[in-house]
Amino acid sequence: VQLQASGGGLVQAGGSLRLSCVASGNFFSINVMGWYRQTPGKQRELAATITSGGGTNYADSVKGRFTVSRDKARNTVDLQMNSLKPEDTAVYYCNAKIRRRSFLADYEYWGQGTQVTVSS
Repeated sequence: VQLQASGGGLVQAGGSLRLSCVASGNFFSINVMGWYRQTPGKQRELAATITSGGGTNYADSVKGRFTVSRDKARNTVDLQMNSLKPEDTAVYYCNAKIRRRSFLADYEYWGQGTQVTVSS
């Protein structure tokens, strides 16, 4: 199982970026998908997640600006980031809790990380 993230880059404050992530490989189901972010010297923190039923969870700092969405048929999760601020600068990691077989528990997978830089 692999998570491949794309998107990210450099944008001015107030701009927008879209991150995409696709899960590939042999698995039974995907439970939660989402995005976390990390800056140097700090712990990785939640940005946004979405369950298989469409329930979403956002960090307070991104509510109203970021939107997480998911395509279950394509095993993808996107993060639309609007009104970006310099404090959103971080490496963003795709995350998924995946069940490889029906009789196994969910296992957590991480993508490779993609840099988002917001200039003031």
